[in-house]
Amino acid sequence: MAVHNGEGLFAENCADCHNGRVSKAPPITMLQIMSASSILRSMDTGVMQAQAEHLSAEERQAVVEYISGGRGDEPVAEPPLCAGDALAFDYSEQPAASTWGMDYGNQRFYDQSITEINADNIAELELSWAFAFPGATRARSQPSTAAGAVFLGSQDGTVYALDQKTGCVRWTFSTVAEVRTGIVIEPWGKDRESLTYFGDLVGNVYAVDTFSGELVWRDRPDDHPSLTLTATPVLYDGQLLVALSALEVTEAADPTYACCTFRGGIAVYDAHDGELQWTGYTIAEEPKQVGKNAVGTPMIAPSGAPVWGAPTVDRQRGVVYVGTGENYSSPADGSSDAIIALSLEDGSIVWKQQMTEGDAWNMGCEAEDKSNCPPENGPDYDFGAATILATHSSGKELLLAGQKSGDVYALDPDEGGRVVWQKKLGRGGIQGGVHFGMAVDGDTLYVPMSDFDGGPRWPGEPKPGMYAVDFSNGEVQWYKPAEDVCEGRDFCDPGLSAAASAIPGAVVAGAMDGHLRAYHRDTGEVLWDFDSVREYQTVAGSTAQGGSFGGSSGPVFKGKRLFVNSGYGIYFHMQGNALLSFKLADDKTGTE
Repeated sequence: MAVHNGEGLFAENCADCHNGRVSKAPPITMLQIMSASSILRSMDTGVMQAQAEHLSAEERQAVVEYISGGRGDEPVAEPPLCAGDALAFDYSEQPAASTWGMDYGNQRFYDQSITEINADNIAELELSWAFAFPGATRARSQPSTAAGAVFLGSQDGTVYALDQKTGCVRWTFSTVAEVRTGIVIEPWGKDRESLTYFGDLVGNVYAVDTFSGELVWRDRPDDHPSLTLTATPVLYDGQLLVALSALEVTEAADPTYACCTFRGGIAVYDAHDGELQWTGYTIAEEPKQVGKNAVGTPMIAPSGAPVWGAPTVDRQRGVVYVGTGENYSSPADGSSDAIIALSLEDGSIVWKQQMTEGDAWNMGCEAEDKSNCPPENGPDYDFGAATILATHSSGKELLLAGQKSGDVYALDPDEGGRVVWQKKLGRGGIQGGVHFGMAVDGDTLYVPMSDFDGGPRWPGEPKPGMYAVDFSNGEVQWYKPAEDVCEGRDFCDPGLSAAASAIPGAVVAGAMDGHLRAYHRDTGEVLWDFDSVREYQTVAGSTAQGGSFGGSSGPVFKGKRLFVNSGYGIYFHMQGNALLSFKLADDKTGTE
């Protein structure tokens, strides 16, 4: 059998498009974080089928191995398809929310109308079943529940509708690339018509039929080749709000790359027909050339200010709030590391409040040739966690934000985002600080702190763990430090990176050491501690592996069940590919 040179085949057949000549073609740095199976599928039956049809199966395989390091055609144990009662959707169970954060304020509180799990009984949870995502090293798509099913995406681009009780498959849908967003499900009426929405790693947004998984519409809201969708969309008043981010920050490691041209923002669709209605950018000014770098490559600015977290809708004031990341190029402007209010009518900027000035950074700052590194050189203090809109018992409504710097803020939405209080809780760093998501219960703001070791750029003592804060004034009610229980395990860290979820009397959060813990609302006492770093026998008879908890996929509660992903095999954390389903111990028969 001939040995094919994957690098040469890529250079001959793929590089022209994926190195910048075709605007929508993702660069190779984005392809390299896609799963091998999704790359192969795109050439065999997907969007790249026409371009790859002249390549033999062996040549396509060589290209996949060059890009990803894997084959993509490894045999996997197929999860069982549902039959009988498990196949039937329960139309009496409407989706609990149309947002990532349970309500338009992103408070992430599962009240007793949604879950029977609370501080008094969470210690009785038992593992019910486990599901393995084939070929995955991470699981980042937050599950959603409706109609007796649990919906979520995977690293290889497959979206699943699983039976809540058994984990069998009702339907699957294949996307172009990894699905990191959560799944948003439209409530249905008597006609039982409903769409389900999500986005993928290379910037496509999808609407599929909730009960069949058939594609209804698909679009890419921006032409930028590095566009990516990681924040869960929001379904609001017949519109779908999609947050725009990009991995152009990685492209800038190449000194010959003209950095940078992406602007973060919100794209708004008609949720039913997929018509793009408007796009509101976090940087109002279009980027233009401002100079050349040391090797003569154009420097373009302003750029960046991506939106990583789910949008927060303020119906009363007619705005949507987003937190932004750093600028990608210099000079830094006033839109980076900011909380921005965009008009729900046309996407124009109503107000913005910047928290860290002069933050321009890209991967050129970590490269040997630093020609593309902005002179500001960071500190890369994104707002990765979604903002929270909540009303205190005193009657005051505040906008709450947590930053990778380790700072937490309360802003006044009636005064142009005026900072009411600011509290520095953690040391901060390139992976937080506050990384992916806080939660609110009553007057308490729960703040999971990562404080992952960011090296010498972030000196000081890390303070990982869970904080409870009175959000009217920022006073810390309690702090439960994250003990180091890693015992020398590789890629294990005690910090709390993943989004937290609140239930009556407690908050539940996963840590990068693989532990899922429930903390008492009043004291911070650990009520339940489950170490997920183990192998699981799955519903398919295969093995799933638990790992670190990370990303915006937090614990999800429904009735007597808890669903959570385990595995965050990226950025020096423990790999895993498991969806875990827990149930209360008194639910012996599986009845709800």
